[in-house]
Amino acid sequence: MEGQNDYRRGRRVVSAMRVHLVFVTKYRRGVFNDEMLTRCEEIMRKVCEDFEAELKEFNGERDHVHLLVHHPPKVAVSKLVNSLKGVSARRIRQEFTGRTNHAITHGHLWSPSYLSASCGGAPPAIVRQYIEQQKRPLQSARQSSLEMHSSPA
Repeated sequence: MEGQNDYRRGRRVVSAMRVHLVFVTKYRRGVFNDEMLTRCEEIMRKVCEDFEAELKEFNGERDHVHLLVHHPPKVAVSKLVNSLKGVSARRIRQEFTGRTNHAITHGHLWSPSYLSASCGGAPPAIVRQYIEQQKRPLQSARQSSLEMHSSPA
């Protein structure tokens, strides 16, 4: 359950936007070890900070990583993803040259595709039910009386 501290507060907006991201290495090649994943997390945390987002969770295996990012509404997920993948690929390739073999990945660390899934909050069915149950104001007797007198007969 979300607490009050899980909401981002801005000047004109209160939001709780979270996205689950999964990035897969090119050709699903197993290139990551623990040291590389730790460095990848550090890089991605910094990129998130630059976007005023927060990397809440990070983990991975030899061929993919999972991220849970809490981001402000002004951040387009596609732009965040492009930056996360671009910066991390460049830095990982620079720092772990021998580990990220250019021949196997053809010069790319990440596959061009990714998973992006919104998460948090109520399930869509509950939100739909909540919206349906809103009490729409009825037309006031005074307003309907005015409309009847002003409408041409």
